[in-house]
Amino acid sequence: MTTQPNIVLVFLDNLGYGELGVYGGGLVRGAPTPRIDALAAEGVRLTNMNMEAQCTPSRSAVMTGRIPLRSGTMTIPRPGHPSGLVRWERTIAELLGEQGYATAHFGKWHLGSEAGRQPQDRGFDEWWGLLETHDSSLWSDAPGYDPTVVPPERLFEGRAGSPSEPVGDYDVDRRRTFDAEVFDRAHRFIDEHAGRRPFFAYLPLAFPHFPAVPHPDFAGTTGNGDFADAFVETDHRVGALLDLLDDRGIADDTVVILTSDNGAEDVLPWRGWTGPWGGSYFTAMEGSLRVPFLARWPGRIPAGRVSNEICHATDLFTTLAALGGAPIPDDRPIDGIDLTGFLTGTRDDSGREALLCFVADRLHAVKWRNWKLHLVWQEYMLDPPITLGVPRAFDLHEDPRERHDVFLPSNSWLTRPTMAAVAEFWASVDEHPLIAPGTPDPYEP
Repeated sequence: MTTQPNIVLVFLDNLGYGELGVYGGGLVRGAPTPRIDALAAEGVRLTNMNMEAQCTPSRSAVMTGRIPLRSGTMTIPRPGHPSGLVRWERTIAELLGEQGYATAHFGKWHLGSEAGRQPQDRGFDEWWGLLETHDSSLWSDAPGYDPTVVPPERLFEGRAGSPSEPVGDYDVDRRRTFDAEVFDRAHRFIDEHAGRRPFFAYLPLAFPHFPAVPHPDFAGTTGNGDFADAFVETDHRVGALLDLLDDRGIADDTVVILTSDNGAEDVLPWRGWTGPWGGSYFTAMEGSLRVPFLARWPGRIPAGRVSNEICHATDLFTTLAALGGAPIPDDRPIDGIDLTGFLTGTRDDSGREALLCFVADRLHAVKWRNWKLHLVWQEYMLDPPITLGVPRAFDLHEDPRERHDVFLPSNSWLTRPTMAAVAEFWASVDEHPLIAPGTPDPYEP
């Protein structure tokens, strides 16, 4: 068994906590997910994995191991300023590549579209996909849209050392086939490197980001509409990927992780399901932050394990680096915790007790153990955020939908551990100042 496992990270886009069968969805949602459910049974399932409130910050946290406010990726920069990560940031692809891994990105990037900030510039040997987001696939069918004023978004592919090349416009027809191409390219990449070199395949899918439309081969398969059909397609493609690992004899040498960038899609007619949790994405509610997380590594990660320990997107960076034997940068704050021992069962706790819940550049809430303290109240994306004079507190074991404030009179003690976590973060900022959104390259702290 290799000491440097292959790593496959399947990263869905707006997958709600309650969508998969093993999280209470599947047949309940009219879309059975037997292959993904089987993946859960073969490894560990987390019930308290937390991402950021929206896609770019979550991707930044996974790539860098840093709270996105540190790297200027929590908010959209001013027009005319560069988006995404400055080159000074270190990505997990760069770290693994330095340890001999072949690295590939197939899917949505959303961490910088300018030259120098694209995937092939940030540690990936090859990539294909979308630099921005899937909303743009709807433009061509929108009344009044004029491509001479706003050109259509394009799909690109590229290799390290060369500029990305456009490979077509992105519209609803390409959205239907987007994930099929992600998996097709992943299969070819795995075939190329299986048994020869450890590999890291990062697969940020389109599904279930709107428009959640199935590949033509899956249209009508459930009788429950596009959303359910596309779910069945995703389950099938994940299963086919697992079958490929078996066929190539590398399943035991491969860590497979399936998770999402944030909570459920909240746009009709593709609205997702947050399961027991309240609120929507773009907030600090549990329905925004808690996502499915499954990890399989046969012989290393115990099968059938379930844990409610708090984990965060930044922990993926640190954990994958440890799996690949990569040293963690020591010249900057790294917020991620190495979960290797926790996932493999040599320790029961994740090592994390607290979590800061930023929405854009505002601290909305703090999680500590099974408690949540809200400083800003916003339940749904379109609700105005309200700064609270008195915090609101919730026991998430007792009140998962965050309905019944129990701060006063008995639980004001919560300000001690939660504000200690906040103070620790801001003390680190005093020593290592934040990078402002839109900061150009070259950047040095």
